[in-house]
Parts: sequence; C-alpha cells; structure tokens
Amino acid sequence: MQVGFIGLGAMGSAMARNLAAAGYQVRAWNRSGGSIEGVQMVGSAAEAFDADAVMTMLSDDDAIRSVVLDRHLLAGGREGMVHVVASTISVAFARELVAAHQDAGRGYVSAPVLGRPDVATKGELNILAGGDPASIDKVRPILDVIGGRIWEMGSDAPTANAAKLACNMMITMAIEAMAEAVVLTEAHGLDRSGFFELILNTLFGSRAYQTYSANIAQKRYEPGFKAILGLKDLRLASEAAAGIGRDLPMLDAVHGRMRETVDAGYGNEDWSAMAKFTLDPDSRRGA
Repeated sequence: MQVGFIGLGAMGSAMARNLAAAGYQVRAWNRSGGSIEGVQMVGSAAEAFDADAVMTMLSDDDAIRSVVLDRHLLAGGREGMVHVVASTISVAFARELVAAHQDAGRGYVSAPVLGRPDVATKGELNILAGGDPASIDKVRPILDVIGGRIWEMGSDAPTANAAKLACNMMITMAIEAMAEAVVLTEAHGLDRSGFFELILNTLFGSRAYQTYSANIAQKRYEPGFKAILGLKDLRLASEAAAGIGRDLPMLDAVHGRMRETVDAGYGNEDWSAMAKFTLDPDSRRGA
C-alpha cells in the first residue's frame, strides 16, 4: 500500500517515520519542507494524494481547508483512496469533510489521536477512528502501525472528533484541578511532590495526572503540546457545546484560564503552563 502523508510536525514526523520503518511506501509533503529517513519527499500536496491512503496531520481546520479543499486535491486523488485526518479539528468541519469526500467519491476517516510526540515515536498512540467501516478496515493496517490501540467511534466520522475534543477538555480540567489543589496544600506546608505522590497512588493514577503532575512538580513546561494549540482545542469544544445548545461551566472555566495563560505569554510552552499561571501569579509575563 502506498501512503501519502501531509504535515510533518513533531507528531506527523514520528508517524510517517514509523510507517516507512514498517515497510510502507510513504510519499510526504510538508508546507515548510524537511526530510525523514525512509520517506520520499514530494514537491506538492497533489503528489502526496496520489496514493492508496493519505494521512494528514495538519494543525487545524484552516490548514486542512487551504491545503486539501482549496486545492481540489480530492478530485485528483487516486481512485479508491481513503483520506485519514488525524488532526484535532472542529465537529462542524468534520461534517464538511464528510460531505466533500462523498461528493468526490473518496473514502474518509476521522482518526484524531491521543498521545504526545514521545508516544507517537513509540507507535503507541490511541486512535479514535470514526467513519465508514469499509474505509476504516482499508486503513486499519496503517493505523495499527502508528497506534497502540484503535478505538472505533462509529460510522459517523464527526463522533471521533467530538470524543477527541472531550478528551482534551478533560485533560485541561485535570491540569487546573491539580494546580488549584496545590494552591491549597502548599499554603499549608505540603510540597508539590508529596501531594502528587499521595494522589497518584490513591485517587488519580491516570496518565494525564502522571504526566502533568510531573511538569507541575518540577516547574518545567517544555512543550509537548503547546498552550496555543490547547486554547484552539478548547475553543472548538466550546463551539461544539454551543452547537448543541448546552452550557458547560467547567469548560468555560478552563477555556478562560487557558486564554489567560496564552495572553500572559505562555502560548509556546506546554499547555500545562496553565498551572503555572494559576500557581505563580507573580511570574506572569505580558499580562
């Protein structure tokens, strides 16, 4: 199977590298250039779409629209091709993509992923796959390469995107919950490491708590996932809630806090820097 790949950021590069290492013929295009061992770099996005399956790992709705839809790549894609969108995108745009692929007679799968670049490098991403079952089955072998587990979200592709937004929303809630808990415990003499040892070994031992408690304890916020992207995802979650006419107060709270974090100058740090904004008000930059 020939695989096209578009979007070679930290996540996309790891995914494309793993596909090439697994023996797939990977043809990749990246807006900012670059190269990856074992991957054939092509001169245009259209060339990447000349494949049996194409995976895009672009940053947001606008990037996918400008690269794929505005260039009419679907009509020029290979007959029988399935397009896999692994990015975190809005539910509304996912619906638009479903319609565009149907009009062009091309397969479409929403497959946003859970995991940071280190997880992508290991090929252990959790993949939330939604779409036509036949299309999912066709690309399942490549999803198996990049993922540790495929979670099937049903035949309506946007369901996978709603699930991904809900997951990211809950991660930010966990980050803010830990930050606010540390405000209380540090003020009463318990250091961060001691508190996190308690919660990780009793009530909250999930990966999100393990990963981001370490960032907070060590006061280190090198980006695995940038706060500016976290703000984008919370905006998309808020739009999805508005689209169904529901008020989600905890989402409103973390969305506002992440916006304050980015406005304070932490946009290019890890999104767990939201905890720094909560914990260390005197260190806020640009506020």
